[in-house]
Amino acid sequence: MSSTTVSRTRPTVRHAVGFWIVAVTFLLVMAYSTVPTPLYPLYQQRDGFPAFVITVIFAAYAVGVVLSLYLAGHVSDWLGRRRILVIAVLVSALSAVLFLTWSEVPGLIVARLVNGASIGILTATATAHLGELRARARPDENAIVAASVSGAANLGGLALGPLIGGLFAEFLPNPLMLPHLVFVIVLLTAAAALLLVPETVSTPERAPRYRPQRLSVPADARGPFSSAAFGAFSGFAVFGLFTSLAPTFLGVTFMAHDHLLAGATSFSVFAAAAVGQTLLAKLSSRTQLTIAIVACASGLVLVALGAVLPQLIVFIVGGIVSGLGVGLLFRGALTTAVGLADPARKGETLALIFLIAYSGLAIPVLAIGVALVFEPPTPVLLVFVGVVLVATVLSGVLMRGRTARRR
Repeated sequence: MSSTTVSRTRPTVRHAVGFWIVAVTFLLVMAYSTVPTPLYPLYQQRDGFPAFVITVIFAAYAVGVVLSLYLAGHVSDWLGRRRILVIAVLVSALSAVLFLTWSEVPGLIVARLVNGASIGILTATATAHLGELRARARPDENAIVAASVSGAANLGGLALGPLIGGLFAEFLPNPLMLPHLVFVIVLLTAAAALLLVPETVSTPERAPRYRPQRLSVPADARGPFSSAAFGAFSGFAVFGLFTSLAPTFLGVTFMAHDHLLAGATSFSVFAAAAVGQTLLAKLSSRTQLTIAIVACASGLVLVALGAVLPQLIVFIVGGIVSGLGVGLLFRGALTTAVGLADPARKGETLALIFLIAYSGLAIPVLAIGVALVFEPPTPVLLVFVGVVLVATVLSGVLMRGRTARRR
């Protein structure tokens, strides 16, 4: 008897249709992960907790992502893509139920931890499944199409979430309940739709012994890999600022308490990253990194100027420009990591770069939260901007230099 067997047959749609079901599901789950961004000030107003608690709630999400990436990001290789995607979506729906039923601070922390776990499970699995479905549907097509759709679903979902949350908070009743209730329904519907998607991997009759995801640094390229990891970490620190504390800074520094504005600000940063990655994809890696360096530096300077003047439009434009730079910087970090990795251990190297990147979501934001307990928001923001500006520019220069030497 064969050592592997394809998952049990059931009615399925064509691979081309399945590709778009997975892409839309990917987008929706990523969107829900950032829906709470403009809602944090409402929880804070209701319960009276300090800004530091917001950073703890947000950091729980990043911890959930990192843990699930390490523990479960690879299990779809032998348990099947479809099955793990359904589980990831159901875990995301569970986090929405937790938001609905346990909305005190401990419950918010647990809900965000669970939501992060769903993202860690989903990201690698959906990316792999999209590539395999597209290859079956259009075998002669360049693989960059599936990769582009995957990237757009990932960053596009992260961008849409705060905008959706802001719309609920500004125009609809009961904004701390209704968006989570709507997404419970949306996510359960998406999970049901995934059951129709064809499986693309053969599963062994006996599952291999479980082990966590192996992590690998190229032994002969630790320096270049470190610069790429540094870029991923510092770039995601910028994302972390705009998905956790941006509404707080808007309210305290600019006296702008509009929830839709808070959501739109976070949306614009991620949208700039997604659009930049898409529109500039055909440029050389060296040119993309040059744009990343300039955009990160100028955008973060504008963020700082906007806070000091204070001028809200300058702050928002700075966020958009720096978001463009971070999107390209992260793409450069991934390209560098892939180029350095041993082909037999490429997945392990990519897993490590993603773990470092998502750590950048949690650690700097927690540091900002601690600093806000003792210092006013503007000086804290200026110190953060200065540190991240140096980190993003330095890592971009190092990666760009390596690209030039390789050419």
